[in-house]
Amino acid sequence: MLKRLLLTAAVALVATAHLASAETLINGAGATFPYPLYSKWFSEYARIDPSVKFNYQSIGSGGGIKQITAQTVDFGATDKFLSDDELKAAPGKLIHIPTVMGAVVVTYNLPGVGGGIKIPSEDLADIYLGKITKWNDPRIAGDNPGVKLPDKAIIVVHRSDGSGTTSIFTDYLSNVNKEWSVKVGKGASVKWPVGLGGKGNEGVAGQIKNTQYTIGYVELAYAVENKLPYAHLKNREGLFVEPTIKSISAAAAGAVRQMPADYRISLVNQPGKESYPVVGFTWLLVYAQQKDPVKGQKLAEFLAWSLHNGQKMAAPLLYAPLPESVVKLVDKTIKEIR
Repeated sequence: MLKRLLLTAAVALVATAHLASAETLINGAGATFPYPLYSKWFSEYARIDPSVKFNYQSIGSGGGIKQITAQTVDFGATDKFLSDDELKAAPGKLIHIPTVMGAVVVTYNLPGVGGGIKIPSEDLADIYLGKITKWNDPRIAGDNPGVKLPDKAIIVVHRSDGSGTTSIFTDYLSNVNKEWSVKVGKGASVKWPVGLGGKGNEGVAGQIKNTQYTIGYVELAYAVENKLPYAHLKNREGLFVEPTIKSISAAAAGAVRQMPADYRISLVNQPGKESYPVVGFTWLLVYAQQKDPVKGQKLAEFLAWSLHNGQKMAAPLLYAPLPESVVKLVDKTIKEIR
C-alpha cells in the first residue's frame, strides 16, 4: 500500500513538473514588412526562454489587424497604425508597441541599369497614376543624365493584399502629390489606377525580379535579399537620398520629439537634409488585459527583450533601431500588459 502511494505521488510530481515546463505557444499574424527581423527575434528568444514558442503568420498588416481584433491571435503586427474607429472596434484596449523603423524603397528591373536611379516624388506619383508610362520619359531622363533608360513601357507593381507597406507608401504619395491625395488617397488598401498586384513584400519582390521593366515598392530588406536595385528619392529638402540606416534614423529624429502617448505617428516626408522620405514605424498590437495571464507575462517579457537586446539585431537586417527616447517610453507601456 505504501509503495502504491509513493508511486502515485511520484507520478503526480512528474506530471506537475511536466505541466510547469510545458511549452507556451504564442500566436501572431500580420505585417510582412518586419518579418525578416521578427523571424530572427523569435529564433534567438527561443534560446533565452525555451518554454516559449512563437507561431507567426506573415500575411500582411490588414490580416494582422483583423485577427487581433477577432482575438484569434495573441498579437497582431502592422506598419499602419489603427484609426480611432478600428481601436473602438476591438473588444479590449489595444496597445501599439513600436518595434523598429524601416524604409519602403522603390525597386525596379531595368536590364543594363544599376541601382541608384533618381526619381522625384512628383514623377513617382505620376508613374503610379499612369501619367508617366515610358522609362525614357524626359522627366525621368532629365534627372538621370548619362543613364541609358530603355524606350519601354513601365510595368507598375503594387500590393494586392491589405498592407502596412502600402499604407506607408500611399501616405507618402498623398503627402507629396495633391492629385494622388484627392483621387487615390492613403491606406492599407487603395484602388490602384494602374498596375499588377503581388501578395506580400515577397510577392512584389518576386514580380520585380522575374519581370523586366517593372517598378514596385518593398521594404528595404526585401530588395537587398533579392539583389534588386532601388532608387534614390527626392526628400522634403529637394535632395536625392539613398535609403540607409542613417537616413531612416534621420527621418525619425524630429518626429519623435513630438511622439504621442499611443505612438500613432507618421514618419513620411520628414524635414532634414539626410532624411529618406518613405519611412515608417512597425508596431505589435497587444491587448493590455490578456485572457491568459501566463501568455501575457511571457509576451511582456519577450517585448522587453526585443526592446533592448533585440534592437541590436535590427541594423544588420536593414531596420533602424528605436531612438533611445522612444525605448524609455515603450518600457513603461509594456508594464501595462497584464
